Amino acid sequence: MERYKKRIADVLLERKLQGKGAILIDGPKWCGKTTTAKQIASSMLDLGDSSVLDNARIMLQVNPARLLSGGTPRLLDEWQSLPSLWDMVRSEVDRRQQFGQFILTGSSVPADQNAIHHSGTGRIGRISMRPMSLWESGESTGVVSLSDLFDGVSIEPQTNSMGLEQISFLICRGGWPQATFLTGDIALEQARDYYEAIYKVDILRVDNTRRNSDRTRHLLRSYARNQGQAVSLKKLSEDIKENDNASISYETVSDYVDALKKMFVIEDMPAWNPNLRSKAAIQSSDTRYFIDPSIAAGALSVGPNDLMNDLKAMGMFFESMAVRDLRVYADALDGNVFHFRNASGLECDAVLHRRNGTYGLIEIKLGGNEQIDKGAATLTTLAGKINLDKMPQPSFMMVLTAVGDYCYRRPKDGVWVVPIGCLKP
Repeated sequence: MERYKKRIADVLLERKLQGKGAILIDGPKWCGKTTTAKQIASSMLDLGDSSVLDNARIMLQVNPARLLSGGTPRLLDEWQSLPSLWDMVRSEVDRRQQFGQFILTGSSVPADQNAIHHSGTGRIGRISMRPMSLWESGESTGVVSLSDLFDGVSIEPQTNSMGLEQISFLICRGGWPQATFLTGDIALEQARDYYEAIYKVDILRVDNTRRNSDRTRHLLRSYARNQGQAVSLKKLSEDIKENDNASISYETVSDYVDALKKMFVIEDMPAWNPNLRSKAAIQSSDTRYFIDPSIAAGALSVGPNDLMNDLKAMGMFFESMAVRDLRVYADALDGNVFHFRNASGLECDAVLHRRNGTYGLIEIKLGGNEQIDKGAATLTTLAGKINLDKMPQPSFMMVLTAVGDYCYRRPKDGVWVVPIGCLKP
């Protein structure tokens, strides 16, 4: 029997199907899209199977309606292999006039965009899936809820048992669902294999454009070195030349970055633009992140012991893992995650902003009193610059740490200190 750990997307999918004729679940390969969809689907067209895909192409010419017939919701897995399915689903939703008819899953944007003529607005909803958060994989105890913090619920101090060694392992293992059932080196190998598949195989198939594996590998390494930084594509090109002794033009970097985004390998973080009392210019460039920190670990060939021996580097990798988890939790809270940076040097690692206008300010640190004090000072400084005549005060301020014996609220400034192993949406 297939093992399954419940996902935040389970609830999102069930709710979305109640108000849309079809739902698209997109996200990186191997993050659990198909498995999640199968929990609720009544029938399935598996286009990831080459023989099924070949037959479907024939059926598309002979009797296309048959591809959509079956129990509902009907799962169309890896639909982008047959892009004309999109318009067929849209038309069939209009014809049936019923919700919850189809689930489409895809691990890349269709290569042939010209095959799609309609956006699907109003008929096809969307859910983005990422690799598992620590709450979904079972590593986080979930004793602190972001939802409770937004609601102002009083939370008593809680204990945390996750140490730095476990954090370093979880960074390198990543949140790939099948890897969470494995242990030790076998679990770590899954992420390394995933990284190698990106530049050796997947980049060659994404949009029918011939790309170079070595260039992809160099770019992935540069992205890993600059994760969490708002560096330009030009800087990435220069970084590759300096560190990998390879020459890749700005135009090539731009093309390869676009391809990796289509594959859901990288997911940059946009800037937050609040109403401030000060007039310091706000930096609007995106911050570079992978969809999962294990890809960066694979790109730089680092393992748990390497991170333990270089805590400065580990802080960079931990931030990437924390951002992954916050993004997953934000989906459950109907929100998005942004970063803040202004021209005077004030930065905030993450702002979880909900559609109802509430938001939380979050600094990400490995831990220790000095780092926590520094993070808390950043949060209170930023909160003090927000124009409360034009927007509400933050629902909470948090220093999200890798380690720490307790999660608690600091009495002197009200900042929460929460180890990541205690957090849930």
